[in-house]
Amino acid sequence: MANTFGTDILIQAKDPKRAAKFYVDELGFELTGTLPNMLCLHGRHINLFIERGPKLGPVLEVTVKDVKEAKRRLVKKGCKIVKDEPHFPRCYVKDPHGLIYNLTT
Repeated sequence: MANTFGTDILIQAKDPKRAAKFYVDELGFELTGTLPNMLCLHGRHINLFIERGPKLGPVLEVTVKDVKEAKRRLVKKGCKIVKDEPHFPRCYVKDPHGLIYNLTT
C-alpha cells in the first residue's frame, strides 16, 4: 500500500479567528482563505485549516487509491468513522491508536 500523508492538517475551535491569530502571530502562518465555518492558513511546509466546532484533535490527511475500499478495510480492522461527508468530500477515520485522518484520493 503506497499511501501518502498530505500537507494539510485540520483542527477545530470554538473561535476559529482567535485560533488563527495565534498561528499567524506565533508560528508565521498566513491567513489565505475564509470560508463560512473554516479559516485557511498556509505555511512553508504544511497547510492548517481551522474549522468551527468541538475539538476532535488534529486531523491529518492520507491519500489512498480508493476511499470506499480503504474505509471498508479500516473499519474491519477496528477503526471508527468520525465524520463522513462524501459531498464535501471528507471521511474522518479514528484508528485504534487514536490518530484521526481524512481519507482522500
